[in-house]
Amino acid sequence: MRKRHEFIEESRKQWSSEPAFVASMAAAAVGLGNLWRFPYMVGENGGGAFVVAYLLALIVVVLPIMILEVSAGRLSKGSTVQTYRQVNRFGVVYGWFVVLITMAITSYYLVITGWTLGYAVDAATDNLRVFGDFTEGYNSLWYFFAVTVLAAIILAKDVTAIELMSKILMPVLIIVMIGLVIFASRTPGWEQTKDFFFQVDWSRLADGKLWAFAFGQAFYTLAIGQGYLVTYGSFIPRQTHVPRACLIVAGTETSVALLAGWMIFPFVFSLGMEPTEGSQLAFVTMPRVFEDMAGGYWVGTLFFSLFFMAAFSSSLAGLKVMIAAVAEEFRLSNGKAVSLVTLVMLVLGTASALSFTPLEWNIAGEPVLDVIDRVAGGNVIIFSGVLGAAMFCWFIPPEKIRTVLGTQSRWWEWRMYLVGRYLPLVMLIWIVVTYALNQVGITPA
Repeated sequence: MRKRHEFIEESRKQWSSEPAFVASMAAAAVGLGNLWRFPYMVGENGGGAFVVAYLLALIVVVLPIMILEVSAGRLSKGSTVQTYRQVNRFGVVYGWFVVLITMAITSYYLVITGWTLGYAVDAATDNLRVFGDFTEGYNSLWYFFAVTVLAAIILAKDVTAIELMSKILMPVLIIVMIGLVIFASRTPGWEQTKDFFFQVDWSRLADGKLWAFAFGQAFYTLAIGQGYLVTYGSFIPRQTHVPRACLIVAGTETSVALLAGWMIFPFVFSLGMEPTEGSQLAFVTMPRVFEDMAGGYWVGTLFFSLFFMAAFSSSLAGLKVMIAAVAEEFRLSNGKAVSLVTLVMLVLGTASALSFTPLEWNIAGEPVLDVIDRVAGGNVIIFSGVLGAAMFCWFIPPEKIRTVLGTQSRWWEWRMYLVGRYLPLVMLIWIVVTYALNQVGITPA
């Protein structure tokens, strides 16, 4: 059996340079969280008020934690479990908790990635359908199986091709999205979209639920508390400037998320649809757009192909977190770890896939996929991210993190430790105050 350090050394050879690392991490961060989840979260949470809360959460809290997680992974040069084991003797329990969260999220993420593949195939065969028609049969299940097996094949062999795909993917995707935003600006719904984003109902910022959703989305899209950043940080090239790399990735993902909103909502309003459509928003809207667009066949094929590649890159990143942990902790070869993780994904993801088939599997009347997304992709990853940051900041001396940041400036070190050490206390006070107010019959705004 292979030893732990042998697996790590092989994994860290993947990223050839800082640009390659940045492109690969951006491809992992920019995916369904931006193109699928961000628009529907904006639609369900009041438009501009949600965007303001999301940006504040991202800049003030989430970005420092992102840099901290990447730095910790670079320091430990191990999987998620190994990284937290080195932090504290109880860290291994938390490390496996993070892997389990990633397992839950990736299980339904692969289902949605299957939707994007299905839509890419439909667009290429000139058979693009709205979401209700697409899910009339068992497309969700078959395409979920297809992308899971495809991911396993790639990860079992050589993933260095992800570098090349990432470098090409991001620029082309952004160019296509900018073109669609320009096209959307000529639709009747453009003015309504501007109002939706820029006419902020500031009173909504006093709503604790809005902030919970905003923080959840920020943690989700930057993969905080999910092991992605720790794992990718362990592969990082020696000379990488970690804050700079994280700023580029965060800026890219935020730009793509906002572009997705400006791309989708003009069509939503033009077609007389409601922005509160939910998790199906992009899949309901875009097929109708391409159906009425001149050259819609070519644009639709390109868009959904890129949509699939972005989602697939993120799926590979999630699987990589689990494979790294399983291979390292159980001393398995990469092939055996891939097989085991793939089997688990096929079992877990089937429940989410069947929730959008004629069987309509649900929990309390809500599709299984939506329930897992709401729970694992919301408060759970906020808790995970905050707890992980606290462990790093209370048990790892600042001077150790400083050695792997790639910069002599203390600015980022100060911000990371300020957020990591005291955010848990702030959150605890907020929970206690909210509970106390509820007990006396006062509901926070």
